[in-house]
Amino acid sequence: MSLARRRFLAIGTGTALAASAGPAAATGSGAGAVEGAGSGRPACYRWRNVEIVGGGFVTGIVHHPRRRGLVYARTDIGGAVRFDNRTRRWVQLLQWVGWDEWSLTGVESLALDPADPGRLYLAVGTYTNEWSPINGAILRSRDQGRTFERTDLPFKLGGNEPGRSMGERLVVDPRDGRVLLFGTRNQGLWRSADSGRTWARSDGFPVAGNPGIGIGFVFFDPRDGTIYAGVADPAHPLYRSADGGHTWTTVPGQPTGLLPHHGDLGADGNIYVTYGDLPGPYEMYDGAVHKLNTATGEWTDITPLRPNTGGEAGFGYAGLATDPRKPGTVMVSTMSRWGPVDDVFRSVDGGRTWHSIGERIVLDTSGAPYLDFHGTPKLGWMIGDISIDPFDSNKVMYVTGATIFGTEDVTEAEADRSTHWSVRAQGLEETAVLDLISPPWGPPLISALGDIGVYRHDRLDVVPPDGQASNPVSGTSPSLDYAARTPGFVVRLANANAGERGAFSTDAGASWQPFAGEPPAMTQPGRIAVGADARTIVWAPGDVVAHYSRDRGATWIAVAGLPVATVVVGDRVDGRLFYGFDPATGTAYVSTNGGVAFTATATGLPTGSGKLETVLDRAGNCWLAAGPGGLYRSVDRGLTYLPVTTIEEAYTIGFGKAAPSCPEMAAYTSGKVAGVRGIYRSDDGAASWVRVNDDQHQYASTGDAIAGDPRVYGRVYLSTNGLGIPYGEPV
Repeated sequence: MSLARRRFLAIGTGTALAASAGPAAATGSGAGAVEGAGSGRPACYRWRNVEIVGGGFVTGIVHHPRRRGLVYARTDIGGAVRFDNRTRRWVQLLQWVGWDEWSLTGVESLALDPADPGRLYLAVGTYTNEWSPINGAILRSRDQGRTFERTDLPFKLGGNEPGRSMGERLVVDPRDGRVLLFGTRNQGLWRSADSGRTWARSDGFPVAGNPGIGIGFVFFDPRDGTIYAGVADPAHPLYRSADGGHTWTTVPGQPTGLLPHHGDLGADGNIYVTYGDLPGPYEMYDGAVHKLNTATGEWTDITPLRPNTGGEAGFGYAGLATDPRKPGTVMVSTMSRWGPVDDVFRSVDGGRTWHSIGERIVLDTSGAPYLDFHGTPKLGWMIGDISIDPFDSNKVMYVTGATIFGTEDVTEAEADRSTHWSVRAQGLEETAVLDLISPPWGPPLISALGDIGVYRHDRLDVVPPDGQASNPVSGTSPSLDYAARTPGFVVRLANANAGERGAFSTDAGASWQPFAGEPPAMTQPGRIAVGADARTIVWAPGDVVAHYSRDRGATWIAVAGLPVATVVVGDRVDGRLFYGFDPATGTAYVSTNGGVAFTATATGLPTGSGKLETVLDRAGNCWLAAGPGGLYRSVDRGLTYLPVTTIEEAYTIGFGKAAPSCPEMAAYTSGKVAGVRGIYRSDDGAASWVRVNDDQHQYASTGDAIAGDPRVYGRVYLSTNGLGIPYGEPV
């Protein structure tokens, strides 16, 4: 079966755009020019990322075997990156992915052509679930990811599903770069004979493995062309083919009962395999490491630390690397060893003896201080892959659920000396961003992120030195707000235990105090809003009616007149005014007594979704972004909302400093104007819009939050689902 192809081009370093969208001229690194939809004026913006460093699961890392310093990493939702040896930073290769194809930022696997350092292949697609309508694709590049061509697949991929650090599933034949094999989750083994342009299922492969996991890795033995494939089948985990993949047999004598995670051919001629009883990354309760002597067919159990012994809970093994310069040198990692902590083990004698990296590690987390969550920094969790530099045996990198660590002295472990590791994820921004605020005072930005909490950014180009917000330290944080007329007052929410779900700050997020109480019977934190004068906080949980507090969260009283799951926002000028919107019925509400009671006002508004935001410079102005229902504006204190007819869809709405000589604040949205999706700015109260991003900088999902900077005209901050916090400024 041949598959259709679509062409993608790139302009600038590490970016790409769809040719069907029309060409865009680059004006320098990270900059692009587009014609402003609706205004006819050009908007030239430079796009960068707010510095957090890491923040998500890096699922694989691969060095090119023949080009020094060429290394790539893949992530579960945050795209793929290439290391830039000049800047010592990673370059994102998939920020061009657009809104309608957001799933392509989840990378199932990557492959390099050993004979051609320019060629890179990515298997992309985030979910195989029924609710995700987007099939997977193979992206192929001849220039290390600066440009891509694309082949769509007739099935979905699962870059963010269990077993996502298995690999690599995609591989190039080292003896014929035109041939690629791809082990899928549910569709068996696929083969391309034309450098990834077209693909067909290999009917000779006998099994698909456990549904949803399938074939976890494929690799070639370059000495004789034998192919090995690891399958999520505990009865028959490893297969091999001696005829180019036409026929396959199980490897004799192999261990059974576990699922293979990684497999690699060492320089000593042995095949090494890591195993777990589950695909990971969250749960494994048993595991092992085995090697196969390909000359004799003998298998040997070389597990460094036996799970379920010594009173310790079970765990498995995942990460694996061999050193091509030193036969017998192998490194493996545990997975789901939540207590005491995951570890990396190193052997220089083919697994007869092992050295624990964790026992004598010197770990520097200053590159991403949030990694020191509760005291002593640890090696990390979800260590799904390891890569030894093929040109320097001292250099190793391994990936975790939040970052990449690296060292230049790993061989010290062999003398029972400490090895020194530090954060190596600079340039890789993989946070899922849930809310953003840019107050008129204090830091330019405070952000609320999935998994790793809330951050105060005093400088956009510097990692927050204090890490995530504490007291309490929280994981996923869905909502922030600030009191515009009370400098320093900020509130935040978290998906946490009762008593730890809300907090306030009086110094713009430098320190926090947890709310002493919270709305009763709530289980979903929902959203939070604060009045301009900081007298009233309104908390609208996702599963109980909204409550208000007049004592900074010590006590909460149910508001009158609002249904459950209503969106609420405070006026930025008048502390007595709060606005509400019920996306279930399309009804707007207003409170004029500080959130005590709300009254229904406008009806017949779009249903399904809605975000409210108010402006800093005038009372009574509230905007509603209703997603596919468009954009609405009230200028009469929430009594009526009129549609903004210059825009078709609006998923977010935010405001920043007004343009020179313009009476209204600049408005920003992620939406659609004149049939084109993008990030838009209006300087004239939504009479017209200019697109400020371009096809090189689309960032996939940008629908959770947007914030204009009230002190810097034209600056806008975006939320993404895995590509961090991009911000744009006029060039």
